[in-house]
Amino acid sequence: MNQDNTKSDEIDVLALLHKLWTKKLLILFTAFYFAAFSFLGTYFFIQPTYTSTTRIYVVNQATDNNNNLFAQDLQAATYLANDYKEIITSNDVLSEVIKDEKLNLSEAELSKMVSVNIPTDTRLISISVNAKTGQDAQTLANKVREVASKKIKKVTKAEDVTTLEEAKLPESPSSPNIKLNVLLGAVLGGFLAVVGVLVREILDDRVRRPEDVEDALGMTLLGIVPDTDKI
Repeated sequence: MNQDNTKSDEIDVLALLHKLWTKKLLILFTAFYFAAFSFLGTYFFIQPTYTSTTRIYVVNQATDNNNNLFAQDLQAATYLANDYKEIITSNDVLSEVIKDEKLNLSEAELSKMVSVNIPTDTRLISISVNAKTGQDAQTLANKVREVASKKIKKVTKAEDVTTLEEAKLPESPSSPNIKLNVLLGAVLGGFLAVVGVLVREILDDRVRRPEDVEDALGMTLLGIVPDTDKI
């Protein structure tokens, strides 16, 4: 009994795979349609964003002059890293950038465009700005760095804040990723087509094959009458 069930299951799986193969053109067309739709939607309806990054190096005199580093010194360095990040994104820094660049933005709106990254155990600070144009991203990143450097020296009494790398004009948008969106669209379209074919095949209870007769009646099929019109 178990062998019969196993055989029946194998036949069903093979039938489903055969059905998918017969519908391969439909699946490919659906995948292509979704990919094309994703490309057009990404290209025409999503505003591209450009990212420019500048980096600074903060020198803390008190830490550099002390050769004996203790646990509290390392903890203090971690606190300073967090302090630098908060200073860079503070309203004082952002408001000065807005004023100098004559931006029609609020501090909250500009804050969403600015991101700060400080690698662990370093005093290197990366300041990135996302904007609608590459020129705006470069200009704002350099301006934020300039204003933030002065603020860091004033608030933390750092010995020096050195510009390690100025923001450059981005050559291409950082988002959206057109290739990735097209790929995801094709995968989604193909997946939906496969699911649709499988669901339709599984829910179709019509008798169309000799195996369907055996399953429906629970009887062994003795023979098949050929369709003479197809001979």
